[in-house]
Amino acid sequence: MAAVTGNDAAFDRARRIIPGGVSSPVRAFGSVGGTPVFIERAAGARLYDVDGREYIDLVGSWGPAVLGHAHPEVVAAVQAAAARGLSFGAPTVAEAELAELVHARVPLAQKVRLVSTGTEACMTAVRLARGATGRDLLVKFAGCYHGHSDALLAAAGSGLATAGLPGSAGVTAAATAQTIVVPYNDFAAIRAVFAELGDEIAAVITEPAAANMGVVPPEPGFNALLRELTSRHGALLVYDEVLTGFRVSAAGWWGLEGGVEPDLFTFGKVVGGGLPLAALGGRAELMDLLAPLGPVYQAGTLSGNPLATAAGIATLRLADAGVYERVDAASVKLAAEVTAALTRAGVPHRLQRAGSLFSVFIGLDSPVRDYATAQQQDTGAFRAFFHAMLAAGIALPPSAFEAWFLSAVHDDAVIARIADALPAAAAAAAAAMPG
Repeated sequence: MAAVTGNDAAFDRARRIIPGGVSSPVRAFGSVGGTPVFIERAAGARLYDVDGREYIDLVGSWGPAVLGHAHPEVVAAVQAAAARGLSFGAPTVAEAELAELVHARVPLAQKVRLVSTGTEACMTAVRLARGATGRDLLVKFAGCYHGHSDALLAAAGSGLATAGLPGSAGVTAAATAQTIVVPYNDFAAIRAVFAELGDEIAAVITEPAAANMGVVPPEPGFNALLRELTSRHGALLVYDEVLTGFRVSAAGWWGLEGGVEPDLFTFGKVVGGGLPLAALGGRAELMDLLAPLGPVYQAGTLSGNPLATAAGIATLRLADAGVYERVDAASVKLAAEVTAALTRAGVPHRLQRAGSLFSVFIGLDSPVRDYATAQQQDTGAFRAFFHAMLAAGIALPPSAFEAWFLSAVHDDAVIARIADALPAAAAAAAAAMPG
């Protein structure tokens, strides 16, 4: 009988008391198989599991660790905040300070409301759009994930794509009846929707660069078309930058793209520095419709939590131009290594980028423009690739439908170590492919 490792024991213990043994589904390794890695600590670009094994991390807590894990100044800021009290249920100056930092990076976010999760931010954005317009219909794109609120769990990507689920049990038909799902990057489809229903649409919510069905950047002019159509018909445009915000540039995808001015933004991940914090921002006259000034209700006991705001402030202050340059450079180097290894192994693939974010679609060799195409990738070959990398001490996202995340501390030595693991992983992917 094989020895029971710390990870095995931890997973067995967790499954006895936690549904599926995890607090978020993709962590269960359902799409890649095997036992999840239980992390004990992290530092810089490295994770350490309960067995003491070291991994180079390419998950980065799904985005927040743009500075690397456990950055000393961020940790010190959180420790200092904790010493003053963990939660007050009352306003703090830090909330305004963090909101000011968000506004400084994204001036279109004239006012900012802090919440605890990206799901909550997107849910609030939809409610606010409906309250502002007096309309009911919402447009989203297949494969874009905006959290797990009922109305947005229609053809979502990310964990739902991983599990192969069309939606979710417990979500009523009524909850999604007013959500219109359109293929991403489909110019004709979105024009047709507005031609038929434009005067009933409250908002279009989009990942301005999709990263929850793998990385699928917008076609040139697609986001501009969304702005033109929503403006013409009196609907709002919501940019969900929970993943891309303050990650792909100091001002997120909006800062890279230029020219498109959405009405509302949602932010998460980096804005909280790794602690539970997200934000909704936008034009002042829209944001002032939120309670207590306006009729659109939103509340949260832990919104603007002092530990989370301290982490967010420290992270945004430290994430300067040099940080983004290092992240971008590391991403370019690693992407080149990945595609070179797969090419040498004869593995058809498509590597796609959105700023420093990228992902690999194994088994495809033409552009992936939408969710339907992303679903045609060879997830079995990815599974073999993933486990070969994990065996070599490289922790990839445990799903073929996720972006890879690097940090400012993924230096040349770290990239070289990842590169050393790639040939064997590419060979494993090749062996797992049919024919």
